Order: sequence, then structure tokens, then C-alpha cells
Amino acid sequence: MQNNLLGSLKEHQNKLLTIWSDLLQANGSTDGATEEEESKEFTALLLDALERSNGNANSHEFEKVHDLLIGISSSRGRRGFSPRENAQYLIAFKEAASKILSEIESDPSNLYSANLQLSTILDNMTILTFESYMKGREDVISRQIDEISEISTPVIRVWDGVVALPIIGTLDSSRTQVVMENLLQQIVDTGSSIAILDISGVPAVDSLVAQHLIKTVSATRLMGAECIISGIRPEIAQTVVHLGIDLTGIITKASLASALQTAFDMLQLTVVKRK
Repeated sequence: MQNNLLGSLKEHQNKLLTIWSDLLQANGSTDGATEEEESKEFTALLLDALERSNGNANSHEFEKVHDLLIGISSSRGRRGFSPRENAQYLIAFKEAASKILSEIESDPSNLYSANLQLSTILDNMTILTFESYMKGREDVISRQIDEISEISTPVIRVWDGVVALPIIGTLDSSRTQVVMENLLQQIVDTGSSIAILDISGVPAVDSLVAQHLIKTVSATRLMGAECIISGIRPEIAQTVVHLGIDLTGIITKASLASALQTAFDMLQLTVVKRK
């Protein structure tokens, strides 16, 4: 009896949607037209699955519902909904469906069994919702990290034949890859023969950071350009010596101005003040 009871929710679809919408608005877990269309599609698919599955939570009838729910959860995550608000989406649906069931079934035993089955199905979906929400947030964070990496590694053409790359923050393997790609591409695009890596904004240099810098210098030289590292502060110089890091053969300067002057000398250029 309870299986047919869950299937009978389809006859009350419009009323279920109205109650669900009111509950979502009451707890602030909705954002208007987009949410309404998603909710209509979800309700139609879920009620069809409940009718065909006879209340079996493991039925393949729920596969399309799960796929849609993953999309909705990811979309809500990108729109800024919190994990609590995302979970409330299904909790409100369960509350609305329970109200409908209590109106159409008077037998306490049947009502209890139907609510128990409904809870099992929707609780499993709530877990799926949370997982897909976290995946959506991780995608957003990953994309933002990539965008920040691009912004924080600008290659500047400071003179004909000279490009500079000011590095701010810690260098790790993934960021070093971005630095090398941007720098090498600019060397090709501008035809520059000298590249300046300014590490004034790097808080500390350890053996790992030094290795990343050496790799970048080596890659630059393979492109036929010379590389100068500027921004070597006293504490960085002491750390390099203490760690026994070999920077032999690499031109290093204390400031970007000194590095630029060295680049001019290498290009046999002289900058003079106008009288």
C-alpha cells in the first residue's frame, strides 16, 4: 500500500511544488526563476521514478534524477549557496511531500512506512547533493587559483629586447610551470634576448624555490635568451649560502633597477638625461 502511496504523489504535483516553493522562500534557500525551473524538472522526474520504482531506493529509475540533482547542486554551488542551503533544498521537498502524504492517507501504519521509504530515498540524495556541491565548489576554487596565477605572473616588456617578470608570493611546482610558460611565450612573441626575474615579492627562498628558479633560467637559455634574477635581499642571500644552493653562472642583482642597467650594458645601450 505504501508503494502506491508514494506513487500517488504524482497526482498532487502542482500542490507539492507550491508547498515546496513556500518552504524554500521561508528559509531563504531559493533565488527566483532559475530555481523554479530546476524545481519543476526535478519534481517531475522524481515523482515519475517514485511511481515506477515502487519505493525501491536502489532502483535504476532514479538514475536520471541523480544526474539532474548533481547538475542542480553544482549550479547552486556556483551561484553562491552554502552547504546548509543546498541540503535544505531536499529537506524542504521531503517536508512538503510528507504534508501531502498526511492529507491523502489516514492509516498511521501506511503513512509511517511511506514516510520512511521517502526519507531513505531523499536522505541518499542529500548525501549525493553534498558531494556534488563540494565538487562544484572545488571546481570554482581551482578555476580561481588558475586565474590568480595568471594575474600574479605578468610578463612586462620594459624595453626593446628586454622583458621582466615580477614574482609575488611563494613558488611551487604548478606556479613555476605557469611562470615558465608565460615567460617563454613572451620571449618568442617579443623577440627579447634578456629576461629579468624579479623575486622582491617572494617572502622566502628555500631549496625548492631555488630549484624552480634555476629551472626557469635554464628554460630561458634554451630559448636563446639570457636571464637575470633581481630582488636578492640580504636575508635571501644568507639563506642561499646557508643551504649551499649553487647559483654559479646566473646573473643576480639586488634590485630591478640594477638588473635593468645590466641588461642595457649587455645590449650596449646607454640611457642619458636630456639637457
